[in-house]
Amino acid sequence: MELLRQQGKITPEEDPTEEIKDKLATLVVSCEVNHERIRKSMAEMAAFYGNHGIKMMVLKGYALSLDWPIPNHRMPGDIDIWLFGRQQEADELLKKEKGIVIDHSHHHHTTFHWGKVLVENHYDFINVHHHRSYAEMEKLFKELGQDDSLYTEIDGERVYMPTPKLASLFLLKHTMLHFASYDFCLRQLLDWAFYAQKHGHELDWNWLMEQLERFGMLPLFHIFNAICIEEFGFDPAIFPPVQADPVLKERVRQEMFYPKFKGGEPKLPFLKRILYKILRWKGGLWKQRLCSTDSMWSVFWSGVWSHILKPATI
Repeated sequence: MELLRQQGKITPEEDPTEEIKDKLATLVVSCEVNHERIRKSMAEMAAFYGNHGIKMMVLKGYALSLDWPIPNHRMPGDIDIWLFGRQQEADELLKKEKGIVIDHSHHHHTTFHWGKVLVENHYDFINVHHHRSYAEMEKLFKELGQDDSLYTEIDGERVYMPTPKLASLFLLKHTMLHFASYDFCLRQLLDWAFYAQKHGHELDWNWLMEQLERFGMLPLFHIFNAICIEEFGFDPAIFPPVQADPVLKERVRQEMFYPKFKGGEPKLPFLKRILYKILRWKGGLWKQRLCSTDSMWSVFWSGVWSHILKPATI
């Protein structure tokens, strides 16, 4: 808040009320408690998998919180893990030895609960059924995901971390997918900004921008960086030179802060829900074009097929 005052983005009259400050304080305490719960759960899971010779890499969430100024003040979610291709074997071990129920209703990962924490166990990094071009990107992710050279220790247990190439490309793709699918939150863009701020000197920017151009993500990458600089006050030197179309950048900014379709769906009968999804998809085509090279009809039929394969997602 103080930083925003110094930048002239809020005036004393715009300071939050005491009621809002109390709510924010409660939220901070909740973040700290949940962050510790997730940290302990990760250590327990790493120990379980390690006893069976399985390496565990943590994606997103906790890994990204380490880049924030105060890690345990990043709003936590679930735990996303990559087991270096041994996901199915690991799920069987959980069922056999711990009686944990595995949910197979999602694309690209299974889910289960470790205590009170939801875990996504990735066998794919992204949903390869949703866009035709994603299969090529998934192949690259899996190649990068075999690198086990980075790790940290949590309560004495080794937890692997994504390398800069994997982390940067996967984080940007994940953020763009959320932007295109109506469940975007500003925390996801801040994840990217804090990651670039802390790890930018480690990144092969030429390689990253080549991949972003290859997969049709480069214009939105520049817009994300422009918003981080102009709206959040990050140092422009953190990022490559920004080349954002100002008109498109403003459209993206408006969609982030004032989305036409908000997260969640109205409770509708089945056919009306399908119609709502089609209208929402059509209204968001311009966002899809910023995230991939696929044609409109390729995206449509791939999306239909994706829902057929996993009917619970309809």
